[in-house]
Amino acid sequence: MDVKLEPSWDDLPLMANTSHILVKHYVLDLDVDFESQIFEGTIVLFFESRNRLEKQSGSTKETCRSESNEACRFSTPEPCHSPVTDTRTSSSKTGYNDFAICGKGEKDTSGKDGNHDNPEQASGISSSKYCCDTGNHGSEDFLLVLDCCDLSVFKVEEVDVAAVPGIETFTGSPQITFVSEELRNQIVHELVTLPADRWREQFDYYAHCSQAPGCGELLFDTDTWSLQIRKTGAQTATDFPHAIRIWYSTKPQGRSVTWTSDQSGRPCVYTMGSPVNNRALFPCQEPPVAMSTWQATVGAAASFVVLMSGENSAKPTQLREGRASWHYYVTMPMPASTFTIAVGSWAEMKPEICSSEDLAAERSLTPSEADFRCVGICGHMEYPCRFQNPSATTQEVIPHRVFAPVCLQGACQETLLPLVRPCLSAAHSVLGTHPFSRLDILIVPANFPSLGMASPHIIFLSQSVLIGMNHLCGTRLCHEIAHAWFGLAIGARDWTEEWLSEGFATHLEDVFWAKAQQLAPHEAWEQQELKADLRWRCLQDEVRNYPEEMQVLRPNKEKTGHVSDSGSSVIKHGLNPEKVFMQVHYLKGYFLLRFLAQRLGDDTYFAFLRKFVHTFHGQLILSQDFLQMLLENIPEEKRLDLSVENIFRDWLESSGIPQPLQTERQARAECGLARRVGAEVHKWIRVNRRPHKRKRRETEEVFEKLLPDQLVLLLEHLLEQKTLNPRTLQSLKRTYQLSQQDAEVRHRWCELIVKHKYTKAYKDVERFLQEDQERSQRDSFPCMCTQPWWDRGRVDAGRQRKGNGAAEASSIHTTVLLFPRLPSPGLMERVVPLCRPGLTASGHGVRIGSPSWGEGTSVTGDESHLRYIGKAAVHFAYGCSGYF
Repeated sequence: MDVKLEPSWDDLPLMANTSHILVKHYVLDLDVDFESQIFEGTIVLFFESRNRLEKQSGSTKETCRSESNEACRFSTPEPCHSPVTDTRTSSSKTGYNDFAICGKGEKDTSGKDGNHDNPEQASGISSSKYCCDTGNHGSEDFLLVLDCCDLSVFKVEEVDVAAVPGIETFTGSPQITFVSEELRNQIVHELVTLPADRWREQFDYYAHCSQAPGCGELLFDTDTWSLQIRKTGAQTATDFPHAIRIWYSTKPQGRSVTWTSDQSGRPCVYTMGSPVNNRALFPCQEPPVAMSTWQATVGAAASFVVLMSGENSAKPTQLREGRASWHYYVTMPMPASTFTIAVGSWAEMKPEICSSEDLAAERSLTPSEADFRCVGICGHMEYPCRFQNPSATTQEVIPHRVFAPVCLQGACQETLLPLVRPCLSAAHSVLGTHPFSRLDILIVPANFPSLGMASPHIIFLSQSVLIGMNHLCGTRLCHEIAHAWFGLAIGARDWTEEWLSEGFATHLEDVFWAKAQQLAPHEAWEQQELKADLRWRCLQDEVRNYPEEMQVLRPNKEKTGHVSDSGSSVIKHGLNPEKVFMQVHYLKGYFLLRFLAQRLGDDTYFAFLRKFVHTFHGQLILSQDFLQMLLENIPEEKRLDLSVENIFRDWLESSGIPQPLQTERQARAECGLARRVGAEVHKWIRVNRRPHKRKRRETEEVFEKLLPDQLVLLLEHLLEQKTLNPRTLQSLKRTYQLSQQDAEVRHRWCELIVKHKYTKAYKDVERFLQEDQERSQRDSFPCMCTQPWWDRGRVDAGRQRKGNGAAEASSIHTTVLLFPRLPSPGLMERVVPLCRPGLTASGHGVRIGSPSWGEGTSVTGDESHLRYIGKAAVHFAYGCSGYF
């Protein structure tokens, strides 16, 4: 029997029983209702039982040793005496509502929360009895467990796939005369295992099957984190229906999407990278091992544009006057957490001049066009792989589109659009084949919680990257592009090993950006060394101010990748509000990869990285997969004391600064760019010490022009000064035009303003809070330096609650709010409501109104200055997640 999961208040439970049954494909058919702020419709899930999968792979005997004989035997239930329904007269174009849905005329007994009024009677299951024992139980029914929260589930039914015209081709018979559960499951099995070169036929049948009639409602129940479904008499995963339809709607307060207005004041909704991932958008299997494909049709008012994770550049299809639908699909199996959607009045930016060579280089290569001759053996499950397509491997720039709210069109044209081609080309020159066939880039609304987020075929960027020079926009774009390889095409099998995504993207960000700028080798080295200096300062702050247990990159150690017997697990600290601000996985991962690249030499390291990508794309990995392959490719004379065990000990399984990194930083000399910053710092210190009335002949200081990263370093040094007088701050702002610099620079400038009570520049702080989002833990670099003059808002009310209380507390999008002890409370009272609706400031505290905490729970400063106390007046934190 499976062990009952007992997650801590800040752990994220993954409840799906993926060890018994796996979703292979999702078909979503949803409508967007901006007035009610919900998505509503159906999702059809196609399954394959793990027993059947393991038999296919030749491991049946091993499986049968670990499970009961009942679970390993293909059990045939009593046949379902369903007459064969001829659906040839039905039009699939009109959707599932045209089919005769079984039980349609029965009274709907579901409540407004999606649960039946009497779960024991209506659904026949008890969550406490079944939620942790989901395999074969002799006389008990098999229980399907899906990850789910904040959804209203109305009905669950089995889909009669045998009613689809032409489906008899999957039965081996010219005609279907008798339909049983075993036959339906056999049809689904044949469908989900079609070879990759028949993907279009496969997806057409998925679409038709999703519109087939239902053949019986299934019993279901929901609890805080899961949807539980069973069919009476189906005692094993093999017996359970392999195609089911769920009728549901999201909730306005659901944590997977954000309903808001864009910068032009028009309504929009998007997935913002929530700690709960997509389980509040659709019922799914969240564990990364549940790799699936999907197709989705989303209906919206004709004035809206629907963007989504999809291989096709969808165009709208008119449904009726004023209403249109958008259809996207993905043929590469991916975790459900990577699905992304954004619906809004987005405007597409197009380059003013597009040469014929550019168009040829960007021509989209659909899987049907692909030449799938073997370029090299792939280790992933079968799908139409671009690494097997010789044309795709030489495609430096994939087709791409850029979208933004109407009012930001000019800024996008000027700053973002010119960078896309060089950044994509740079990434290809380093890692080779682009894993995805196309890319959309969207400038998201101002409440987006970080600077960027990457998903399959789509990147979200904050409006903050459009301000100032193109440096911040370029580095952020390169970081998100890097996630196409590390985080998406190659994912972590255990989500606690976040460094496998963020460490790689951070390291590659610098390399891509240097190539995109076409820097000489020495210039590239100087820029990267300066960036390393900034990250080193940030890492030192991190280890001083965060709990040691949250500084470990491989916290589960030898149990990394392990799950319970059913496949359920918990992500340690996955809901911890402090994690939103942490940079440890980015920073220590980055420094580890930098250390390895220096040991091998860049040429050897990046040649290996291309080999690693080709070997592991389309798969999930653990740290040892990367390290073992790396060490096998290191010449003996360069390996020295390197071993997987030593790297685990020094870098991944210990808190604090890794000893090899300490040694390296102590021995290194400053780069030229950093030395020039040091000289400028001394000039400003001299200026600050001058008396108010100076001698006439005193020489004026001449300041050098600095790069954006140099400005960041300069301001961080000045933040360490005990006092800076108003004249110095005024001169500083004027010399570098700080209010027009990028968000990284202006963030430090705002810290200086608040630290030194420079009231003349409070408008700069207010503007930053309203218009910019600094980088939170997800895809954010570098972290802001820690200063002892900040307070931190605590959320102890949430921590002290037990049981469901912890889950309720985590449901607030604003999990932690940082704020300073401002000399003028009026600034906070004026700014807070503008930054985040639902928040109000009183004095130096902030009040959060929330259904789960009750109206007006106070959040105030902690006089002990607990833990991370660094970036507050200029950073409002939101829950966020993914690769991003």
